[in-house]
Amino acid sequence: MNKIGSIIYKIEELVRKALYKIFRESVIKSSLGSCGKNVHIAEKCDIKGNQNIYIGNDVAIGPRALLWTTGANIFIKDKVIIGPGLSVITGNHRTNIIGKYMADVTAAEKEKDDDQDVIIEKDVWIGANVTILKGVTVAEGCVIGGGAVVTKNTEPYGIYVGVPAKYCKSRFSEEEILEHRKRLNIRK
Repeated sequence: MNKIGSIIYKIEELVRKALYKIFRESVIKSSLGSCGKNVHIAEKCDIKGNQNIYIGNDVAIGPRALLWTTGANIFIKDKVIIGPGLSVITGNHRTNIIGKYMADVTAAEKEKDDDQDVIIEKDVWIGANVTILKGVTVAEGCVIGGGAVVTKNTEPYGIYVGVPAKYCKSRFSEEEILEHRKRLNIRK
């Protein structure tokens, strides 16, 4: 019986994944502001403000990603790898209105800085369970270590870890960055 149960489970898993790929993932992609080629958005993602999300080419977003945006945008450029459990939130709540519960503050009452774009540049690897907050640009070539909370912009080709995320080291030396860009035909 174990062998039959195992086979049935594998068939069910294949069917579930195929149905997700054919139906749900394609609906999500078509609802985005734009979505490039060769993009994979894994199952169980929670996406709000789809029309404000722009994804480039060759992007893989792991399961359980939470992408929430209202008055700002999320830009994910080309060749980005995102592990499971990413959270990107482009806004805050007003907390300074006297005589009003924070939960009762409306979008119209938000201040200009309450919502800010998040930009993830190309060639970025984001580990599991990372949080990226409003107004942050993750620079080209960065690695963001698992569990990090990114509250400030990063520098190109840096490795960032921790809460809040801090620069750990560079992926390459200056000479290696030049060679890397040359081989990839990147001008800068």
